[in-house]
Amino acid sequence: MFKRMSVVICGVAVALVTAGYASAQSATQDAKDKTKAAASKTGEVVTDAAITSAVKTKLLGDSKVGGLKIDVDTTDGVVTLSGTVASAAERSEAVRLARTTSGVKSVKNNLVLDTAATTGRTDKDDKVKVVIKDDTKETADKVKDATKKGAEKTEEAAKKAGHATKKGAEKTVDAVKDTKVEVKDDTTPKLEKAGNKTEDAAITSAVKTKFLGDTKVAGLKIDVDTKDGVVTLTGPVKSAAEKAEAIRLAKTTKGVKTVVDKLTVQ
Repeated sequence: MFKRMSVVICGVAVALVTAGYASAQSATQDAKDKTKAAASKTGEVVTDAAITSAVKTKLLGDSKVGGLKIDVDTTDGVVTLSGTVASAAERSEAVRLARTTSGVKSVKNNLVLDTAATTGRTDKDDKVKVVIKDDTKETADKVKDATKKGAEKTEEAAKKAGHATKKGAEKTVDAVKDTKVEVKDDTTPKLEKAGNKTEDAAITSAVKTKFLGDTKVAGLKIDVDTKDGVVTLTGPVKSAAEKAEAIRLAKTTKGVKTVVDKLTVQ
């Protein structure tokens, strides 16, 4: 009887040890799985940010695409493009650049055509209106009528008064021929102002592209504004070295006259 009890006790002990080992092993495996999932999720976040930056840099660096008007968002390797484009060709080029970027799984195209751009009109066209009031023809007609009437009266008077009056009529005709009608043209300053805005936009795009392509500068955190060739830099930087590099890149950009530094080191 004691032998049977010993056997039963040993069996129970073995079962308990085995169950404890299996439970501990299962808990260890769960912890490993959770750690692996967390690491994978972290990697996806970093990759999405890198993909967004790479796609944005490509769009800003391509002369066929208006990169400043296109928003880029990335989730789990899927890139979403939003904003306006001037043509179907520009939209196709933007999608192609995004798809050929390393790490991109697919591209969602939410880009829309700018109807103002497709009809050849822009906001600047609406703002710059050149109005030239041409009343030259009307003035000339009045002068012509007055001349004709004057000539008729002069001719009639000449018949009565003789040769002296005829000479007066000839002088009147000569004076009419010398009449000059001036048309004031104030279109040049307005057109020059529109040209300056276009050049400022190009400078802003060029400086922003330099920032995004330089590993020493956090280009996405720095705002760039340009007016009459003067570039203003605003935003946070991590160090004085990054600040100096951003200023140097802006100063060496074609068309920049001077740089206003409003960067703050954090």
